[in-house]
Amino acid sequence: MAQIKFGTDGWRAVIADDFTFANLGRVAQATVRWLKKRYGDHPKVVIGHDTRFLGREFAEHVARIFAAQGISVRMADTFTTTPAVSWATKHFGCNAGIVITASHNPPQYNGFKIKADFGGPASPEMIAEVERELPDAEPPAELPAFDDLVSDGRIELFDLNTAYLNLLREKLDIDGIARNLKVAHDAMFGAAQGLVSRLLGADRVVELHCDWNPGFHGQPPEPIERNLKELAEVVVREKCDLGMANDGDADRIGLFDENGRFVTSHEILALLVKYLHKEQGLKGDIIKTFSTTHLLDKMGQAYGLRVETTPIGFKHIAKQMVERDVLVGGEESGGIAVKGHIPERDGIYIGLLVAELLVRRGKKLSELVQELFDEFGPHHFYRIDLHTTEEKKQAALDHLRQTGGLKEVAGDAVREVQTLDGFKHITDRGWVLIRPSGTEPLLRVYAEAPTPELAEAYVHNAIEQLGFAEVPAH
Repeated sequence: MAQIKFGTDGWRAVIADDFTFANLGRVAQATVRWLKKRYGDHPKVVIGHDTRFLGREFAEHVARIFAAQGISVRMADTFTTTPAVSWATKHFGCNAGIVITASHNPPQYNGFKIKADFGGPASPEMIAEVERELPDAEPPAELPAFDDLVSDGRIELFDLNTAYLNLLREKLDIDGIARNLKVAHDAMFGAAQGLVSRLLGADRVVELHCDWNPGFHGQPPEPIERNLKELAEVVVREKCDLGMANDGDADRIGLFDENGRFVTSHEILALLVKYLHKEQGLKGDIIKTFSTTHLLDKMGQAYGLRVETTPIGFKHIAKQMVERDVLVGGEESGGIAVKGHIPERDGIYIGLLVAELLVRRGKKLSELVQELFDEFGPHHFYRIDLHTTEEKKQAALDHLRQTGGLKEVAGDAVREVQTLDGFKHITDRGWVLIRPSGTEPLLRVYAEAPTPELAEAYVHNAIEQLGFAEVPAH
């Protein structure tokens, strides 16, 4: 029997290897048992899926297991985004949301995300309760047909995408964006396809990869710069004001300015802090993960806003957003949430909120980023995911533990090593973070510095000091 373990955000596995109908049934049954223990005999759930291979069939299988055991199911009538499911979970007063998705993972993966009743990722405590149910979780041997469950009302199909788009129309100046901007949108063959053009109008949006392709053309649907070269070219060629990209389930965002320059998640976070606080007069804490820019610390000090750093993983940010007053929360990987919306990453909402900012300020995106650098100093980021063996990964981590970290990087003395989540080396000019992947034989090496060249030098020098001679892809 396969070992099933939930990771940073849900359970993910390779389709037809560990991600099978049988194993998915076990996960669904464990979730049924958890729901009934926590919420009584008749819980309510929302179920959705993205555009991955067999996504609809997997989602229907989960819905049948739930509905056959007295759980009321509302199910999206077609593929949808994770933030739409999170919003619907809270909006309809449901106890949980389920999304069949592997997010930004390679095409051969699928997964199972659990959303909590507050409209964000289930807490680590909730996930641990589900995992405890797994060893004896076997779904009923015989299940009613999906269509029969729909006919007798135990599964209700509904148009979640339209409801979600109506929400965005209420919260954002969609008319102002449509009148003033031209946007390029790369859905990366994921669940966001068609949604931005439905909001802004087909004549205002240049679409890329907005068609059905469960193989994602062989590329992981992760909105990072190296995966989005075509989007950068289209923005310039079509004279767009910005380009936005979303991952497979559209909870992450990637942005390009009008010149085809990638705008990092660090810069997006800083832009939103300034916009929400200075332009809209909102207050609240800034919550960032350990690998996120120190620019936010400077902004918090200047604006009188508290800044808190969490371990990496959006679940830590969501927890803070539920428990306290948070203005902006986000992580380096493109997951961002803001006050006034759900405590969840939402790539479409965040991309359009930046578009709204452009309209309100009447400036180009490149100019707004430069404003930040003029006010708080330049902050440039660089990262490499170092593919290695598990043995070499552990040896490098053991070395860092034994020595207390590196003593210098690229000629700069390390004045402090922080170990909240990995080994973060602080210098007078920036920082270098060395952190292992929890699920793969990967070492992630991140750096921030006043120039792109220094950030890159920090990363390469740290890798060299750890004894890795090969030149990794980034």
